[in-house]
Amino acid sequence: MPERRRTPTLSARLTDRLPARLTALRTPADPGFWRSPVRGARFTAVLGMVLLAGLTLLFVTGLLSYAAYNPDLDPVNDKTPGKGWLGFYMFAWPTGPHWLYRLTQGLHVTVGIVLVPVLLAKLWSVVPRLFALPPARSVGHALERLSVLLLVGGALFQFITGLLNIQLDYLFPGSFYTLHFYGAWVFLAGFITHVALKLPQAVRVLRSGGIPRGGPGPFATPGTPAAPDSPDRPDTLAAPDPLPATLSRRGALVMVGAGSLLLLITSAGRSFDGPLRRIALLTPRGGTEQGPGPNAFQVNKTAAAVRITPADTGERWRLTVRGPAGELRFSRAELLAMEQHTAALPIACVEGWSTSDQLWRGVRLSDLAALAGYPDSSPDVFVESLQRSGSFRKAALRDNQVRDGRSLLALEVNGAPLSPDHGYPARIIVPAAPGVLNTKWVETLTFGEL
Repeated sequence: MPERRRTPTLSARLTDRLPARLTALRTPADPGFWRSPVRGARFTAVLGMVLLAGLTLLFVTGLLSYAAYNPDLDPVNDKTPGKGWLGFYMFAWPTGPHWLYRLTQGLHVTVGIVLVPVLLAKLWSVVPRLFALPPARSVGHALERLSVLLLVGGALFQFITGLLNIQLDYLFPGSFYTLHFYGAWVFLAGFITHVALKLPQAVRVLRSGGIPRGGPGPFATPGTPAAPDSPDRPDTLAAPDPLPATLSRRGALVMVGAGSLLLLITSAGRSFDGPLRRIALLTPRGGTEQGPGPNAFQVNKTAAAVRITPADTGERWRLTVRGPAGELRFSRAELLAMEQHTAALPIACVEGWSTSDQLWRGVRLSDLAALAGYPDSSPDVFVESLQRSGSFRKAALRDNQVRDGRSLLALEVNGAPLSPDHGYPARIIVPAAPGVLNTKWVETLTFGEL
């Protein structure tokens, strides 16, 4: 019998009529879709080790920044209520060295900005793996993919909200403090898991200059058998069909480093005086410049911005001091008549900017505590500002902060009365405390157990 001729299916007929270039189209799940000659295990390992050090520093300094608010002292200081056991590490924030918060928060913000090119390059280098099929080949592989999801999602969330906070653009829903705090712990879960799974391999890659021995990876040619005796395992990040190289991997690393250096130059200056502050083009340098004179250093909030008027701070202003001795009221002239002390202290803000040491002069908080009824001890103090709305118009300070002789109710700075924007008629200044705890336009001090 003559052989019956098969009729081509509709899909086959359509495929035969398509141009060859269309039938050769690949999807992101196909290793051949990714053709950059720069990707490779060693390139990714170098970026990973930089991020390992940098992200660890970011997490530690971030936790220290939160601890500096003394959130367990009083609800007004705690911007993340319900943190539960996540606040296990809280401790009484010290007052020395006096530049402690300036250092830790300056590092936190500066390193975060500098790491942006490294993070983006790292994500670009491993993006083919996000599309690899099947999504999970084993329990271990599923755990790795989950850690990547937490790591990438957490890192992007932390970097984006942090950068928006630095720029004073509060576009995200809810409190920055709460979002950033809980986001950090989600990121940490993915970070620790990913490091535990990938660090040994990255170290071997960097030490050997090649790829660890073993079987083929997901980018190997289908059907390739495992080759445990081969000198190298196929690089699962390298493109199997790369385009002609226009940039070496070393050159790509140099470009990433140059991007980080540029960000460092144009952002770190906000923590220094002089020319460096003027070239910090990408970050706020503390808000409004205060012009010439003794008060010519940065502020975050101006008196006008929080609706503090001359009538609020004029002759009718009185400082109210409360404690076991009752309620005492002092005019500015009466405060100036008390024993005055000086302290050279900076202002350091959570956004990362800071000033150099300014010479503050005023009444020691410990002396005011003695007048309130604590002659032999220094209790906690609850500070209230003339500011009627906004965050941190009320704040609490620990006993160790009150006890420090450099902690002042400042009346002057650099030999001149405080300007309205710097807190006239009186403000708090405490060594090593975040700027928002150095309350301006002080109205009431309540000494006692909080």
